[in-house]
Amino acid sequence: MASERKRNPNGAGTITKRKDGRYQAAVYVLQPDGTRARKFAYGKTWTECDTKRRDLLAKVDSGTPVPTRSAKLAEWLPYWLEHIVKPRRKPTTHAKYETHVRLYLIPRLGKKTLEKLSVRDVRTALTQITNATTHATAKESHRVLRSALTAACREELITRNVVKLVEAPKVDSYEGQLWTLDETLAFILTARRDPLYAAFMLAVGLGLRRGELVGLRWQDIDFDGRTVRVRKQRQRVGGVNYEDDTKNRRKRTLPLPVLCIAPLRWQRMRQQAMRGKAGENWHETDLVFTTRTGRPIEGSNVLRSFHRLTAKAGLPRIRVHDARHGAATLLAAGNVHPRTAMELLGHSKISVTMDVYTHVPDALKREAIAHMDRMLGRRRR
Repeated sequence: MASERKRNPNGAGTITKRKDGRYQAAVYVLQPDGTRARKFAYGKTWTECDTKRRDLLAKVDSGTPVPTRSAKLAEWLPYWLEHIVKPRRKPTTHAKYETHVRLYLIPRLGKKTLEKLSVRDVRTALTQITNATTHATAKESHRVLRSALTAACREELITRNVVKLVEAPKVDSYEGQLWTLDETLAFILTARRDPLYAAFMLAVGLGLRRGELVGLRWQDIDFDGRTVRVRKQRQRVGGVNYEDDTKNRRKRTLPLPVLCIAPLRWQRMRQQAMRGKAGENWHETDLVFTTRTGRPIEGSNVLRSFHRLTAKAGLPRIRVHDARHGAATLLAAGNVHPRTAMELLGHSKISVTMDVYTHVPDALKREAIAHMDRMLGRRRR
């Protein structure tokens, strides 16, 4: 009785012998765009071809995309954003990456395939982006493309990341203008009757970020223990206002400065009055800073109020984030240890704090030099 020929189960692929004597395996695999297509592998012997077939099936089982042809960047970058960046990164990060992909990378490199993308292609594109925008934008595009190709290497779509061979455009570090102590006091005096006075005191006194200010809740403030917990922030992306973890996902409990207690108590009384006036239209959110109906305020409104008060006080125009750097500078002027400042400001690395600490006032620098003179003068005697 003739033996029955064994067949592979459905989806396991097939192996056939070609007219040229080689063997050919065909397996349905997952494409980077989420579809399925037939992938062919070849071998001189049946065993060699079967080994390649099993490798393809292993990738199918693990969900690893296997392109039947070299994917173009115009295909891979959107897939990377949707399936790799979006599930793992913050919405703000995804939105920033999407902007660079849509405006800068796909228009200049979209027709290039992953395998044929060269160092020269990347360098030329970065030069074009620099000429059309700024060095900082080109540097960020370099970072986005490098991350996208690293993911392609991880999924074995390419064997090397050519972007790592291209030096990123150089950008001068941003040195925001900082207010002097007298200028900071002038701003505080001008802002005393503003509805966001307490928010600005927290920004100046504790260095809270704008998103952390509008995301602060009353449950996070302990007046008796004089502490404030920074746990969440609020952001707006694509027209949607949402709550998220703080930057670097670091939660911190900070001592509440005495100068911030009275403004916060005033803010609570003011909010109670707004709640009574709004009646049924009030939306309870427990947020410290809200609209007249209890809804979350926009971070952009904080920025507009800050600039309006800055102009009213006749002070140099700075960013709200520069006020945060100003708080760090005041900590440096007070000889606060950088590690302590790092915990207060919520920096992820001590190097970030040290970068801010380098912008210390001239008076502090002169004091340090005078201290050196005293030490060296004593040694000479």
